[in-house]
Amino acid sequence: MRNWRSYGKEMAIGFVPVFIAFMIFVGVPALPLLLGAGLVGGLLFMAKSRSGMAFGGAARKGPSRPPAYLTFEDIGGQEQAKRELVEALDFLVQRERIAKLGIRPLKGILLTGPPGTGKTLLAKAAAKHTNSAFVAASGSEFVEMYVGVGAGRIRDIFRQARTLAAKQKRDSAIIFIDEIDAIGGKRDGSQNKEYDQTLNQLLTEMDGIQGDESVRVLIIAATNRKELLDNALTRPGRFDRHIQVDMPDRHGREHILRLHARNKPLSEEVSLDKVAEETFGFSGAQLESVMNEAAIYAMREESEVLRPAHLAQAIDKVMMGERMDRETTSEERERVALHELGHAIVAESVRPGSVAQVSLTPRGQALGYVRHHPRKDSYLYTKTYLEAQIQIALGGAVAEELHYGGRSTGSRGDFDQATNIVKTLIESGMTDLGIIHPEALTAEQWSKENGRILDALTDATRKLLSGQMDTFAKLLDILIREETLSGEELRAHLNAAAA
Repeated sequence: MRNWRSYGKEMAIGFVPVFIAFMIFVGVPALPLLLGAGLVGGLLFMAKSRSGMAFGGAARKGPSRPPAYLTFEDIGGQEQAKRELVEALDFLVQRERIAKLGIRPLKGILLTGPPGTGKTLLAKAAAKHTNSAFVAASGSEFVEMYVGVGAGRIRDIFRQARTLAAKQKRDSAIIFIDEIDAIGGKRDGSQNKEYDQTLNQLLTEMDGIQGDESVRVLIIAATNRKELLDNALTRPGRFDRHIQVDMPDRHGREHILRLHARNKPLSEEVSLDKVAEETFGFSGAQLESVMNEAAIYAMREESEVLRPAHLAQAIDKVMMGERMDRETTSEERERVALHELGHAIVAESVRPGSVAQVSLTPRGQALGYVRHHPRKDSYLYTKTYLEAQIQIALGGAVAEELHYGGRSTGSRGDFDQATNIVKTLIESGMTDLGIIHPEALTAEQWSKENGRILDALTDATRKLLSGQMDTFAKLLDILIREETLSGEELRAHLNAAAA
């Protein structure tokens, strides 16, 4: 939402000429009015230039500059992205070699990937690596309801980048636009002229970056939704390089954890390698939060060092939310315990040794949870693996059915997970439908195949749990009394029952 200062400025711009015209109409001499208006306008322009109010709210505070200490070595978990970015930055660093080989300078680099993976950090490190002036803005700062305002701000940020580079005596500048999809979305022929003019101005400015300019400007943009960008923006000659910034792997997670642990006292028992294994799927921002939350837990306990328990609590918090002090009835407590035991027993049956802990501690929106041992980083999944995941998700609801004859609303999230995995199965050609484009299926065909798969796996899960009723009763008593059940204790009871 735009602030009142922006509204007031634009209303004043429209009001002044109307007021002058009205005063002339009623007989007031025109010359004094025009001289006065010119004087006031000149003073305002000088004040605006001095304060650096070039565009949007961010520019009122002056251009964003990268911290002097931020380099590529300070960014963990993105080795491939860093290599691609450094190679793309060579045209700013090695100008003579680039010119000798006849390489056309790049105009734009597009960083894409999930939130929290370090796209902004990479842009700042790029400015440090190339010794360039740095100006940053968000795509939403160029979006206005009045036609032409956004386009003017595009011109301003390019002018500001060149001016800043000249002031700092540098021959290159980097403009970073975060969430560029706000202004670079696909044009659909609608009458939204403001969006079209803003995007057209950005395209024009990028085309105007010539290799013989005294200040060479490079645009680095970031987005989580590359598929929404207009083709004219992403074509070669504008954003020449598209660099994927993915979630870090295990080694990358360990690197990120070590970077954020540099200013934190760790006990000798802490293994960051183990923490990296337990944080599969975490982004760099989430890993930073894990270390920060662990330090907070240590402070609460007045501990001088971070211990493994603090890191375990921090992982649970980042994954599922803060521990809640909710009071539940004995019936709800028993139902939650049965639900979580259903998940745990199925998980141990289809994937032995996978459960680390079963807990009745409420966290976030969950009244209880099953914590699994970390799995190895993997990016390809088989049909058997995905079907096992569906059975684990259905285990809680099936356990409730066996004991109470019905389900509760606690299974809603489990069903969302199960149906998403079924969608993956269908789109990967792992069902009876064979290899088929998803858009070729009608809603009825989707529903029928989804129901067939889930019904079959629900029956298999029901059969699996029906043979564990006695073990259920023993484990339920322990879980309700102790609130937590370790994976070792769970496996000991299951093995004893199978013997």
